[in-house]
Amino acid sequence: MKNNLKKVGIFLSIALALAGLASVLFTIFFDQAVLVRKGTFFKKACFSKLVALTFDDGPSDVWTPKILDELKKANVRATFFMTGVHAEKYSSIARRVADEGHEIGNHSFDHHVLLSYTPVQLKKEIRQGEEAIRNATGKTTEYFRPPKAWITNEEKREIKRMGYTVVLWDLNSKDWVTFDDKYIMKYILRHIRAGDIILFHDSGGVFSTEGGDRSETVKTIPRLVEKLKEKGYKFVTITELLHCAQ
Repeated sequence: MKNNLKKVGIFLSIALALAGLASVLFTIFFDQAVLVRKGTFFKKACFSKLVALTFDDGPSDVWTPKILDELKKANVRATFFMTGVHAEKYSSIARRVADEGHEIGNHSFDHHVLLSYTPVQLKKEIRQGEEAIRNATGKTTEYFRPPKAWITNEEKREIKRMGYTVVLWDLNSKDWVTFDDKYIMKYILRHIRAGDIILFHDSGGVFSTEGGDRSETVKTIPRLVEKLKEKGYKFVTITELLHCAQ
């Protein structure tokens, strides 16, 4: 009897370990946004070769300034989906993002996954983020990106009733996994199409919403901009992409 229980315990431990590994691999190599894109803005069929760079989870006191420096050198404007808690904590950097002509989006207040939120909690989370971002940047936004992309159809409808467009992406750099710049470049250049929205991060790590290592992101930006410009692409904000000629 004891031997059977021991075998069951070992089996369960192995099964849990394999399930955990499968979950990690799924998160790293599969873009879950594909599952929830319906009813959101994730790309646009444009006549011109336009693409939008977007950055999530910031601002960061370490990485956002370096990313802004590279964007400035490249003369490119992007869209930053900020969390309210980071906009409050690093308000001067959030203000710099706006002052340098980049567009601002709402990425919730504290980056919690919204799937279990009640309508009241959802509204509170988004309004708190909205207020913190406005206080830090002086800007209001009509764009919302749910943390980790997880969102229900009812939440999409509620967010739209609040006056927001739900914005996801078509190309995920997976920079939070700390893939190197060569891998990120190769992936994006192979899959890029006119009207794509590209996801990067200026904060956050595999297990945290702040910090992380965005050095590969910083290295990727100038090289990616150069290569895509050579191919005839122009970088625009989400608003510009949304209203591009078809």
